[in-house]
Amino acid sequence: MLNGFKDFILRGNVISMAIGLAVGAAFTAVVTGFSNAFIVPLIGIITRGTGDFSKAHFKFDGVTFPYGLFVSAAIAFLITAAVLYFCVVVPMSKVQDRFTAKKDQEQVDIKAALRDCPRCYTAIPAVASRCAHCTSEVEPDPEALALAKLPVQR
Repeated sequence: MLNGFKDFILRGNVISMAIGLAVGAAFTAVVTGFSNAFIVPLIGIITRGTGDFSKAHFKFDGVTFPYGLFVSAAIAFLITAAVLYFCVVVPMSKVQDRFTAKKDQEQVDIKAALRDCPRCYTAIPAVASRCAHCTSEVEPDPEALALAKLPVQR
């Protein structure tokens, strides 16, 4: 029973997840510090207030509602989301697009689309201009030529 637990803990994906959580917590602390040091004072300048939302609250029927804590957390969340999106997601999607675009171009099989020869009724590629079986000339399919990025033959 303990050997199974040890194997689970020492698996690579569990350790990677733990490292990711630790880095994420540190990143959140940095973003929260940046938010409190720069963004909140800028909001205070714009709104002509203190900008410190952490102490903002209202009372209703003797109960205190510290809505400022939520506003500060929401600002930190938006900054974290923006930094992650613009610094991680956008660059990674551009890198991924470069690799997948090359794979898509390489994977286009111009012989995959088949049609029947109008003379001998055997299957021939849609881009073919001559039947391989009866050697009669046929018109290539314009859609298949466009898909294969081949010029239209006349």
